[in-house]
Amino acid sequence: MKYYLVAGEASGDLHGANLMKALKTEDGEAVFRYFGGDKMKTEGGELVKHYADMAFMGFTEVILNLRTIFRNLKACKDDILNWKPDVLILIDFPGFNLKIAEFAKTNGIKVCYYISPKVWAWNQKRVLKIKKVVDHMFCILPFEVDFYKEWGMKADYVGNPLLDEIAQFSPDVNFRENNQLGGEKIIALLPGSRKQEIERLLPVMLSITESYPHYIFAIAAAPTFTEAYYHQFMGGKKVKLLFNNTYNLLHYAHAAIVASGTATLETALFKVPQVVVYKGGTISIAIARMLVKIKFISLVNLIVNKKIVTELIQEDCNTQKVNEALKIIMEGASRNQMLKDYDELLLLMGKPGASAKTAKLIVEKLKS
Repeated sequence: MKYYLVAGEASGDLHGANLMKALKTEDGEAVFRYFGGDKMKTEGGELVKHYADMAFMGFTEVILNLRTIFRNLKACKDDILNWKPDVLILIDFPGFNLKIAEFAKTNGIKVCYYISPKVWAWNQKRVLKIKKVVDHMFCILPFEVDFYKEWGMKADYVGNPLLDEIAQFSPDVNFRENNQLGGEKIIALLPGSRKQEIERLLPVMLSITESYPHYIFAIAAAPTFTEAYYHQFMGGKKVKLLFNNTYNLLHYAHAAIVASGTATLETALFKVPQVVVYKGGTISIAIARMLVKIKFISLVNLIVNKKIVTELIQEDCNTQKVNEALKIIMEGASRNQMLKDYDELLLLMGKPGASAKTAKLIVEKLKS
């Protein structure tokens, strides 16, 4: 069968690649075409557009890039019509993908949505539209199935694909030596994969390095940027820059400062104590504060429904507060409590196998 996938961010590329691998196991004749990234490309098929040309962060940034977004939407719609897939699989990225879902449904193409839009966070009535344009919803957060049920829509909880990725990971025993990390304890810096995130968060992360002379800081660098791009923020500080090594970094890290997003959950699954940070455009944040109706921004806190990790947002994301929050989790009772709370998170998340379960359900639904 012909599968058309749309992923618009680095995390979607990762999950899309794992799903493609699982679909090939379920369907020996699977053929792929997609908007995605390098990880999906390794699974074969045809990469139509890279997510690096698609990811815009926040209300203001979206408005400033509307022309590019509309151009990408048109290109995606035209390509789907020309290729005529058996199914369209949309991966997260709701601002773009819900428009594609509506288009596909109008044109008689079956729509599966993998990794639900966060409709539980704001404007919950969007579920009514999703019910009309999505044939099958596959959720990766435990509480989402009950949320959809309340709105009269069936959804399947398939587990979380990060568990699959981490289960496949084997740490590099030579990681420290190969990256000249020595024997010092490592503080991992995960500033995100989008330009706006990096430029707002990395300077704050780096501003605390002098307070920890006996630790080594390492940045998990996004592969879509160059060393020169990161060096402009580093200013000669004693910081390591690591590309394509995030899981090794987390495996060996003592603590981490992490941009809000999927990386907060990855960090928790590696049982690394963390501080979560986020900064957006002034207008974007003002709008979000009016619209968003959730208690937390990090997936870790949301899944367990209590504060496990400290979240420093906007004006609170500054040198002093990041430093204070990090010191608390470096040693002692607060660190031990966070690690204990991570065990509760793991219990709720379940076992690996999300990609395989989702692929099996998609193929079964297509055949029926």
